Amino acid sequence: MSIPIALTIAGSDSSGGAGIQADLKTFAACGVYGASAITALTAQNTTGVTGIHDVPADFITAQIDAVFSDLDVKAVKIGMVARREAIEAIVAGLGRWAPKHVIVDPVMVATSGDRLLSPDAIDALRTKLFPRASLITPNLP
Repeated sequence: MSIPIALTIAGSDSSGGAGIQADLKTFAACGVYGASAITALTAQNTTGVTGIHDVPADFITAQIDAVFSDLDVKAVKIGMVARREAIEAIVAGLGRWAPKHVIVDPVMVATSGDRLLSPDAIDALRTKLFPRASLITPNLP
Protein backbone atom coordinates (compact mmCIF):
# COMPACT_ATOMS: atom_id res chain seq x y z
CA MET A 1 0.00 0.00 0.00
CA SER A 2 1.39 3.42 -0.93
CA ILE A 3 1.38 6.49 1.26
CA PRO A 4 -1.34 9.00 0.26
CA ILE A 5 -0.14 12.33 -1.09
CA ALA A 6 -1.67 15.73 -0.33
CA LEU A 7 -0.74 19.13 -1.72
CA THR A 8 -0.95 22.23 0.44
CA ILE A 9 -1.24 25.54 -1.38
CA ALA A 10 -0.70 28.33 1.14
CA GLY A 11 1.54 30.97 2.59
CA SER A 12 4.73 30.29 4.49
CA ASP A 13 4.74 31.23 8.20
CA SER A 14 8.26 32.03 9.36
CA SER A 15 7.35 31.15 12.96
CA GLY A 16 6.19 27.67 11.89
CA GLY A 17 2.81 27.89 13.60
CA ALA A 18 0.58 28.18 10.55
CA GLY A 19 0.56 27.96 6.76
CA ILE A 20 2.69 25.54 4.80
CA GLN A 21 4.76 24.59 7.83
CA ALA A 22 1.74 23.63 9.97
CA ASP A 23 0.08 21.80 7.07
CA LEU A 24 3.15 19.66 6.39
CA LYS A 25 3.47 18.80 10.09
CA THR A 26 -0.20 17.79 10.17
CA PHE A 27 0.11 15.70 7.01
CA ALA A 28 3.13 13.87 8.44
CA ALA A 29 1.37 13.22 11.76
CA CYS A 30 -1.51 11.65 9.80
CA GLY A 31 0.76 9.45 7.68
CA VAL A 32 0.33 11.56 4.54
CA TYR A 33 3.17 12.64 2.26
CA GLY A 34 2.97 16.42 1.91
CA ALA A 35 3.87 18.47 -1.14
CA SER A 36 3.54 22.24 -1.27
CA ALA A 37 3.00 25.27 -3.47
CA ILE A 38 3.78 28.53 -1.70
CA THR A 39 1.53 31.54 -2.39
CA ALA A 40 3.23 34.08 -0.12
CA LEU A 41 6.15 34.46 2.24
CA THR A 42 5.34 36.08 5.55
CA ALA A 43 7.55 37.62 8.19
CA GLN A 44 5.66 36.77 11.33
CA ASN A 45 5.87 35.45 14.83
CA THR A 46 3.34 34.68 17.53
CA THR A 47 2.55 38.36 18.05
CA GLY A 48 1.91 39.49 14.49
CA VAL A 49 2.74 39.78 10.81
CA THR A 50 5.41 42.34 9.92
CA GLY A 51 5.61 41.66 6.19
CA ILE A 52 4.11 39.75 3.28
CA HIS A 53 5.84 38.99 -0.03
CA ASP A 54 3.39 37.60 -2.58
CA VAL A 55 4.59 34.89 -4.96
CA PRO A 56 3.80 35.80 -8.60
CA ALA A 57 0.82 33.92 -10.03
CA ASP A 58 2.87 32.34 -12.83
CA PHE A 59 5.22 30.83 -10.25
CA ILE A 60 2.28 29.48 -8.24
CA THR A 61 1.14 27.84 -11.48
CA ALA A 62 4.62 26.38 -12.03
CA GLN A 63 4.67 24.87 -8.53
CA ILE A 64 1.21 23.32 -8.90
CA ASP A 65 2.01 21.84 -12.31
CA ALA A 66 5.39 20.51 -11.11
CA VAL A 67 3.76 18.63 -8.23
CA PHE A 68 0.81 17.22 -10.19
CA SER A 69 2.94 16.19 -13.17
CA ASP A 70 5.04 13.94 -10.93
CA LEU A 71 3.00 12.90 -7.88
CA ASP A 72 -0.34 11.12 -7.51
CA VAL A 73 -2.01 13.82 -5.42
CA LYS A 74 -5.18 12.58 -3.68
CA ALA A 75 -6.19 15.82 -1.95
CA VAL A 76 -5.45 19.54 -2.01
CA LYS A 77 -5.67 21.84 0.99
CA ILE A 78 -5.71 25.58 0.21
CA GLY A 79 -4.90 28.17 2.84
CA MET A 80 -3.66 31.74 2.46
CA VAL A 81 -4.16 33.20 -1.00
CA ALA A 82 -3.76 36.94 -0.61
CA ARG A 83 -4.43 38.15 -4.16
CA ARG A 84 -7.02 37.66 -6.88
CA GLU A 85 -4.30 36.61 -9.36
CA ALA A 86 -3.16 33.84 -7.02
CA ILE A 87 -6.73 32.57 -6.67
CA GLU A 88 -7.16 32.55 -10.45
CA ALA A 89 -3.89 30.61 -10.89
CA ILE A 90 -5.02 28.03 -8.33
CA VAL A 91 -8.48 27.68 -9.87
CA ALA A 92 -6.90 27.14 -13.31
CA GLY A 93 -4.58 24.49 -11.84
CA LEU A 94 -7.49 22.71 -10.18
CA GLY A 95 -9.26 22.73 -13.54
CA ARG A 96 -6.24 21.22 -15.30
CA TRP A 97 -5.51 18.52 -12.75
CA ALA A 98 -9.00 17.84 -11.30
CA PRO A 99 -8.06 16.55 -7.84
CA LYS A 100 -10.84 14.55 -6.19
CA HIS A 101 -10.71 16.32 -2.82
CA VAL A 102 -10.22 20.09 -2.39
CA ILE A 103 -10.32 21.68 1.05
CA VAL A 104 -10.35 25.46 1.29
CA ASP A 105 -9.36 27.04 4.59
CA PRO A 106 -9.91 30.71 3.74
CA VAL A 107 -7.28 32.60 5.70
CA MET A 108 -8.48 36.20 5.59
CA VAL A 109 -7.10 37.55 8.88
CA ALA A 110 -4.20 36.26 10.99
CA THR A 111 -4.80 35.30 14.62
CA SER A 112 -2.99 38.52 15.52
CA GLY A 113 -5.63 40.50 13.60
CA ASP A 114 -3.44 41.31 10.60
CA ARG A 115 -5.34 41.28 7.29
CA LEU A 116 -3.99 38.61 4.90
CA LEU A 117 -6.49 38.80 2.01
CA SER A 118 -6.62 41.84 -0.25
CA PRO A 119 -10.10 43.34 -0.63
CA ASP A 120 -10.18 42.64 -4.40
CA ALA A 121 -9.58 38.94 -3.75
CA ILE A 122 -12.70 38.40 -1.64
CA ASP A 123 -15.05 38.11 -4.63
CA ALA A 124 -12.67 35.71 -6.45
CA LEU A 125 -12.46 33.56 -3.33
CA ARG A 126 -16.24 33.44 -3.04
CA THR A 127 -17.15 32.99 -6.73
CA LYS A 128 -14.17 31.09 -8.20
CA LEU A 129 -12.45 29.07 -5.47
CA PHE A 130 -15.31 28.11 -3.14
CA PRO A 131 -17.28 26.36 -5.94
CA ARG A 132 -14.24 24.04 -6.48
CA ALA A 133 -14.15 23.00 -2.82
CA SER A 134 -15.28 19.68 -1.38
CA LEU A 135 -15.07 21.26 2.07
CA ILE A 136 -14.63 24.83 3.34
CA THR A 137 -13.19 25.30 6.87
CA PRO A 138 -13.29 29.00 7.82
CA ASN A 139 -12.30 30.31 11.22
CA LEU A 140 -15.22 31.76 13.15
CA PRO A 141 -14.06 35.43 12.98
